[in-house]
Amino acid sequence: MTIKLHSILALALAAAHGCAAAAPDSTAKIVAERGWNTSAELGAIMTSGNTVGTSVTGKIDAKQELNDWSNHYIVSGYFKEDENTREDGSKVRERSAERYSLSAKAAYKLMEEGEKMFVLASHVDDKFGAYTRYSTLGVGHGSRWYTSSDKTIDVEIGPGYFSGVRPDGEGEHGLTVRGAAAMKWKISDSAVLTQTMSVERGTSNMHSAAETALSTKINGTMQMKAAFVARNDTVVPEDKKNTDTQTSVTLVYSF
Repeated sequence: MTIKLHSILALALAAAHGCAAAAPDSTAKIVAERGWNTSAELGAIMTSGNTVGTSVTGKIDAKQELNDWSNHYIVSGYFKEDENTREDGSKVRERSAERYSLSAKAAYKLMEEGEKMFVLASHVDDKFGAYTRYSTLGVGHGSRWYTSSDKTIDVEIGPGYFSGVRPDGEGEHGLTVRGAAAMKWKISDSAVLTQTMSVERGTSNMHSAAETALSTKINGTMQMKAAFVARNDTVVPEDKKNTDTQTSVTLVYSF
């Protein structure tokens, strides 16, 4: 999975570089509006009968555009609870997934269009993951490699520092190198496809994440979003899998 993410990222960056080189100077630029652009999404599944369970996913995504700064804040959560039957026949509800994350990025806009210097901080609590806690702090350079009337591709790269705790309580920390890419494609007036990918290389582990999402507009403020998320760690405990995936359908309210 990590190799696949690296291949996709490399192909995307290569394609973006080629497109950027071939794009004429008259290419229309997508200019971000000043102020706040915030969205809140929520999805839930509840089952009963032969299978009883509940899963809920939610996310708040806030972007702020200023004259010199571009800030981005994300808070998300996901949990899943199932009803299981014990050997004595009694039933008990048990949590099988519980993950919360938050991140904040402040980017200073440079003189050249689409060029930025940024600082990024993030923290994840994942009760059932390869790391129960994982925090990162990084700096770097971001640029817009490709712009057209309906597509944008942004890339980032820079060093950082991570601190994590394994399920057995063992702590890890060290320097990292992070690369990321984000593509946004406005398919129509009512549909947008987004793809984000990031790879973070540490001293003892490589963490990769990718999300593909399709959003369709219901009205001026409501959207329906279908997303697939994959997260991979190269080094995990023996009782854990390297890759976690999540498929969701959520309602998104923008304000």
